[in-house]
Amino acid sequence: MKLVIHPPVEAARLEKIVEVARRAGNLSVSNVESEGKAAREIVDAEGLFGKITPPLLTSARSLRWVQAPTASLEHYMFPELAEHECVLTNMRGLYSDMIGDHVLGYIICFARKLHFYFRNQMESRWEAAGGEAARSQFFLGPGQSSPIDLAHIHLGDATLGIVGLGSIGSEIASRALACGMRVIAVDPVRETSPAGVAFLRKLDALPQLLQESDFVAIAAPHTPETYKMFGRQQFQQMKPSAYLINIGRGAIVDLADLTEALVNREVAGAALDVFETEPLPSDHPLWKMDNVIITPHVAGASPRVASRHLEVLLDNIGRFAAGSPLRNIVDKAKWY
Repeated sequence: MKLVIHPPVEAARLEKIVEVARRAGNLSVSNVESEGKAAREIVDAEGLFGKITPPLLTSARSLRWVQAPTASLEHYMFPELAEHECVLTNMRGLYSDMIGDHVLGYIICFARKLHFYFRNQMESRWEAAGGEAARSQFFLGPGQSSPIDLAHIHLGDATLGIVGLGSIGSEIASRALACGMRVIAVDPVRETSPAGVAFLRKLDALPQLLQESDFVAIAAPHTPETYKMFGRQQFQQMKPSAYLINIGRGAIVDLADLTEALVNREVAGAALDVFETEPLPSDHPLWKMDNVIITPHVAGASPRVASRHLEVLLDNIGRFAAGSPLRNIVDKAKWY
């Protein structure tokens, strides 16, 4: 059998790949720089690690397995690949715990008003959240004049709604449960929930989740079904005291609608690691909002990622050579 690697990997990683292939005894490895050479090499190859393109797929005659180098596939999938008989695997599961930490950081930041105190520190201002200057200027609803106090939130009294209870959503749930939060979730395919999750339902229960949650965390992938899943209607279904957290994909949230909801104080705030356009334009109003936390697509950043990435790759190469079941098989029609 033959495995083509394109774009090529560096010498240290290639050495480990070649060692796995050598131990298998039935797999050759071609580490290819140019797409032209990759098109020639892939003609008789059974496997590919890297970026598959329509021309490469057209050239392939024996391709049975493609290993994507990423977890997300919105920029990887194309119709011919979805229809091809090859098995596609990805790198999901590498980032779950660190993204869970990132989301918990957002939640604690909002609950303890650290974003408010950070800004006060820059101005040498000694002021407790919940005082008159920190009280919100929005109300519970039409005709109701009692302002919502943005003082500290006790996490044991709060509900976290998770949209997407896969590996990342599950790590978010475990951290929230450790803080005493009530956790609810919706997911299109998962049938059983981790211990402690109050309810897990299909996506048609999203309105109920939004109505009950004090924090809403989006941990879903970008797929045709999740594109613009969150817009004006969803923000109006949320509590005006609730916070939106998006570490999934920017395309899931209509940024214009979210911005309007934040300006109008229809939701209390948002923590965003991903955006429809990245980098977020420097003149975007979100940068100036005191109820928004922005991080530059770093929720999955960790010194552990590279070693985990290599471990999955080497394991799948060994499995492929041995004819064993592969890890992280993708439903190509669903992009995950």
